Amino acid sequence: MTVLPAADAPIPIFTTLKELYGSLATAAKHAERWDELVREFETKFGRKPTYVARAPGRVNLIGEHIDYAHFGVFPAAIEHDILIACAPRPASAAAAHPDGLTPGSVVAENLHTCYTRQVFMPTRRETLGDDVPINAVRVAPWHLDIDKSELRWESYVKAGYYGVLNHFFSPSSASPVPVPVDILVTGNVPPGSGLSSSAAMVVSSTLAFLAANGIFDGYMAPTKGELVKIAVENERRVGVNSGGMDQSASVIALPGSALYVSFVPSLHAEPIVLPRDAVFVCANSLVISNKAESAKHQYNLRVVETLGAARILSHHLNLQVDSAYGETTKRRLVTLREVLARKSGFYPAEQDVQQEDTVQLRKRIGGRVGRMGVTLEEMVVMSGMNEAEFREVYLSWVDATHFELYLRAKHVFEEALRVLQFREITEDFKLQTLGKLMNDSHESCNKQFDCSHPKVNDLVRVARSFGEVETGRGKGRALAGAAAPFLSVHREDVDAFIAHVKNKYASYEGMSKEDLAGWVFATEPGMGACVFKFTE
Repeated sequence: MTVLPAADAPIPIFTTLKELYGSLATAAKHAERWDELVREFETKFGRKPTYVARAPGRVNLIGEHIDYAHFGVFPAAIEHDILIACAPRPASAAAAHPDGLTPGSVVAENLHTCYTRQVFMPTRRETLGDDVPINAVRVAPWHLDIDKSELRWESYVKAGYYGVLNHFFSPSSASPVPVPVDILVTGNVPPGSGLSSSAAMVVSSTLAFLAANGIFDGYMAPTKGELVKIAVENERRVGVNSGGMDQSASVIALPGSALYVSFVPSLHAEPIVLPRDAVFVCANSLVISNKAESAKHQYNLRVVETLGAARILSHHLNLQVDSAYGETTKRRLVTLREVLARKSGFYPAEQDVQQEDTVQLRKRIGGRVGRMGVTLEEMVVMSGMNEAEFREVYLSWVDATHFELYLRAKHVFEEALRVLQFREITEDFKLQTLGKLMNDSHESCNKQFDCSHPKVNDLVRVARSFGEVETGRGKGRALAGAAAPFLSVHREDVDAFIAHVKNKYASYEGMSKEDLAGWVFATEPGMGACVFKFTE
């Protein structure tokens, strides 16, 4: 598949922090944390790391919950990140570990003292040969145990490792095997906060195992776009059916820019330069939302509701979206973006979405399924599929009996238009209009997609009460987390805005200054994922 240059670029490998952060001043701000990571790695493993993999968290300015419907989104990377120091385990260190030099074995430590050392290793499945029937059930050649019912910090490390094993190492006993690796993890992206800490952890884990195994030294080194695809696959290992926005922002972002990311006909990531004084202020509502643990009845349910709406619309409009093999019909997932494209005459670019088309389809879904939600039985009947095939295609990753199809589809179509309007306005940076679009986006997340939270709504109201529209506007969501990003283009207003939020949001009352600094902070749009290579 052809991808545009931003996604086709190589993963950056740096040898100085100044190169990595783009300026000496920004590098100095982060140097102490990096020094501590290196010192602790040497203390725990008796040698210095050879690499540090870095992946940032992200904010999404606009485009909530539409990436998995294949509409474009508008995220940006933040300075907060996950760092993983790593090094292959030499023969001299084998005696210190029970698994010694077992191929691919991992000793994983975490700088946060609440997390304990973990030791794990993959198992290899032999290939089945060339005479396997085409309809045989196939399994990944390498396997790691990940308990989705009890996700822990190392689950995300394993998820990242999974992709490296199955994309870059053949299961054949005659092929090269992964090296044993020691890793040390640290991060300052608050978990469950809506800043995509899980995506950052999976991306940084993927990078760490690629680097430790020398993949970046050869012709197999993945591009940024390829890393995004691998990371999306990897995060599904922990039960999250991500659309790719989080990984795209974490991997492809450039300093001082947001990203316009679209997914049809292929991954397209276009950096949009923001004003030089652009600053994001992230405020956490303190409501924790673990996307992976609640996926079956929250995040994944929203995915299924949008896909179900698309299936019903395609059936109602007599669109041919499935493939026929003789008398057998191969059912597949169809997105609202594809339904819109097929109904309007297929177009290759997201910019060709027309408002009248989305309005027409929104009315059709409302007239077809009603506005009060549907039962599972009703949804199956309206889909044109039998119950067995519908369950197989749509319901294996959710636990629900009631579905709000109209409201979810209405949000997706309207949010997709807001993204395009936001992109056009950003070129001239008309802040008042941008603020209105962000406010409308939050209202839709709250009332139509049901992915906000009363505490997030309170936090947004506090932010909106600060001065005029140009000083800051906010939005938030709770299914993907509970932090609300507020955009302020006037650097001189940032301290006053943060003080206002800290003083007015009730849940912050009584918190220490040190704790508040972790929940409300300013960040500039930053660099995407990269690898730091030690040269000594």
